[in-house]
Amino acid sequence: MSRFKQILVPIDFSAHSTAAFEAAVKIAEAFDSKIHLLHCYQIQPGGISPYGIAIPSNYFAEIRDAASQQLAEWQEKHVPAGISVAASTMSDSPSEAIITVAKEIGADLIVMGTRGLSGFKHVMVGSVAERTVRLAPCPVMTVHAPESGGD
Repeated sequence: MSRFKQILVPIDFSAHSTAAFEAAVKIAEAFDSKIHLLHCYQIQPGGISPYGIAIPSNYFAEIRDAASQQLAEWQEKHVPAGISVAASTMSDSPSEAIITVAKEIGADLIVMGTRGLSGFKHVMVGSVAERTVRLAPCPVMTVHAPESGGD
């Protein structure tokens, strides 16, 4: 019986999340696990002004569709043959979405990057990764991307 049947990997398209995915693939190959990719996109309500201007109704759908498309393209580029992968997107704060999806899919392990697209070391570790480690219903493995100058 596999120790890690379901591995959740949050993806924000950064080098750190890609490194986390690569680590998850090695684990999945060793334990014959399924990987679930999760991309969180947050829509800031900043577009609503005090002037009563409404955001067009298709705005949120277009953002959701663009996030799903970008995840599908990332998946096509990075997922090796023979790896079982499911993917989803959520419009929620990353740490909340990670915890929610981990519970929903019965994740046995979360593998995530220590930093995201922002590149801010403490902000990312201090917020998303740290919060996930504290609240996750399963073990969390954090992965650093190889250092490359400006990251």
